[in-house]
Amino acid sequence: METVIHIEKLKKKFGENKVLCGFDFDLFKGENAVVLGRSGSGKSVLIKCIIGLIKPDEGSIHVMGKNITGMNHDELDRMRVKIGFLFQSNALYDSMTVRENLEFPLRRHWIEKSRKEVDELVMEALTNVGLAETVDMMPAELSGGMRKRIGLARTLILKPEIILYDEPTTGLDPITGREISALMLDIQKKYNTSSIIISHDMNCVRITANRVVVLLDGVCYAEGTYEELKRSTDPKIKSYFE
Repeated sequence: METVIHIEKLKKKFGENKVLCGFDFDLFKGENAVVLGRSGSGKSVLIKCIIGLIKPDEGSIHVMGKNITGMNHDELDRMRVKIGFLFQSNALYDSMTVRENLEFPLRRHWIEKSRKEVDELVMEALTNVGLAETVDMMPAELSGGMRKRIGLARTLILKPEIILYDEPTTGLDPITGREISALMLDIQKKYNTSSIIISHDMNCVRITANRVVVLLDGVCYAEGTYEELKRSTDPKIKSYFE
């Protein structure tokens, strides 16, 4: 299988707090890999290292064959065009319409498109998340689930090869959470995206994961399918499925 992200011996600490202690991981083309871990275990630090928001102390991160730990700002910006990031908070701009929120990544990365092309990209992204009718609405007019979908549409507008999801169903009711999880699966199948999903929601994990990685004590403690880990007799793994 083709490897799109290769992480080797990744270490990061903040003061005396060791968060990542030699984490090794590979993400393969077209798969959804969920990273499970307790609060403060380093899950969000991991994905921020992957997109260059946090610089690791040691180790290497190769994204599509390129070592991002040695990239300068401009090189990182070019790489980020290929990586979608769905923030836990959605990070929509309250003063912008849905259309303007979706157009922002295109302007941010200086992507040359005609007005017609931009409009088509916006409507395609909104149609993919089932919210074409919201194009001229403000974020304040949308429900939590709708804002999450718009955040995902904004991620999709650049047609990323890799998507990083940070707690995509947090704060949503169970029904909406399942809908978002199913949407993530639809996007994986439609675009053959490769994704890392950070989640505490075991329904989301069950629905979306091709592979589950347990981040414990700063390392990859265990990995396997949802069903394989669910059958584990290891108390540290069983605790997630109880």
